[in-house]
Amino acid sequence: MPEPGPVIFEEVDATNGKAIGVITLSVEKTLNSLTLPMVDLMLAQLQDWQDDDRIAAVWLQGAGEKAFCAGGDVQELHRSATKTPGGPCVEAETFFEREYRLDYLLHLYPKPVICWGDGIVMGGGLGLFMGCSHAIVTEKTRIAMPEITIALYPDVGGTWFLNRMPGKTGLFVALTAASINAADTLYAGMARHFAQRARKAEIFDTVKALDWKADDAANKALLTERLKTLAPAKAIQEDGSELASAVAQHRGLIDQACSGDDLETVVNAVLALDSADDKWLDKAKASLAHGSPIAAHNIWQQLKRGEALSLEEVFQFELMLSTTVVRHPEFAEGVRALLIDKDKNPQWIYTSVAEVPAELTEQFFTPPWPQNPLADIATLKRA
Repeated sequence: MPEPGPVIFEEVDATNGKAIGVITLSVEKTLNSLTLPMVDLMLAQLQDWQDDDRIAAVWLQGAGEKAFCAGGDVQELHRSATKTPGGPCVEAETFFEREYRLDYLLHLYPKPVICWGDGIVMGGGLGLFMGCSHAIVTEKTRIAMPEITIALYPDVGGTWFLNRMPGKTGLFVALTAASINAADTLYAGMARHFAQRARKAEIFDTVKALDWKADDAANKALLTERLKTLAPAKAIQEDGSELASAVAQHRGLIDQACSGDDLETVVNAVLALDSADDKWLDKAKASLAHGSPIAAHNIWQQLKRGEALSLEEVFQFELMLSTTVVRHPEFAEGVRALLIDKDKNPQWIYTSVAEVPAELTEQFFTPPWPQNPLADIATLKRA
């Protein structure tokens, strides 16, 4: 038998002559991290399935128990960035463009898409997760956008969904790479459904057995109603106790610290928070303190400038920013320190956010080409 590819596609028989299209990210050794071939495969299959009357819904999952998807293949992006320092990074920029097309298609997909968001869901994996109409988290879900640690920023639609988290929590998790669990995800409105990991087969079998219709909108409503009782928005641990939300518990502190009018004020306020005997807050502060000051400015501006953008404008905006970021040496240095040499000692160009010149930040938000490669993104089919 041939070796299975990095993405496995199946059509599982359901009711009324329908089928569930199953997508499995199948690269366990890299925690199902996305590569360009994986993105292209999914984009093509989803486009085929959206016009296939037999497919009632899509189920998206990751192989193994460790991760749904830990993000994009950052080392491959690093190789692209170091080929032509300061110039176009063809492979990296192509990856971003195709990845954002995939994310955008998921957001607007006419058929229901269920994401089994178990284990690690980070970076590009969160982009997929947030694009799905019905995202399910488990007691093992661990979500983060740790891009500040490699001088990137929370892309894959982060401009859209971080700005829609309650209060200042989106800004906080973006600046601090804070890890959040299922309870946090439900509190933040990033998912509406919870099921314990052990119930995966039961949930899938119930989805198969739904009385699927010929109408996509009706099927979305049908699935929503069933999941309200099958997988309600309440995170329960294996012992029956409710999973605590660190974001909810710290909401007052977060909103107060992140309410400043400028980045320097916010960073200083976050770093001054009392984190004694609070491992979650202490780790978040440490990530901010050791993250790229340039990236912190890009994140601040990303969320400010992107607040009123439409979804298609968000992905066009992010492609511009990702392109300028990956061409800058700060990104390559961040990846080198964390993932290549693994010395965890990045030599950032500036030592604090106060030192970063406004002119440099403005360069990251200046289009690097005459026309955005995603100028046609709105032509993708809408729900």
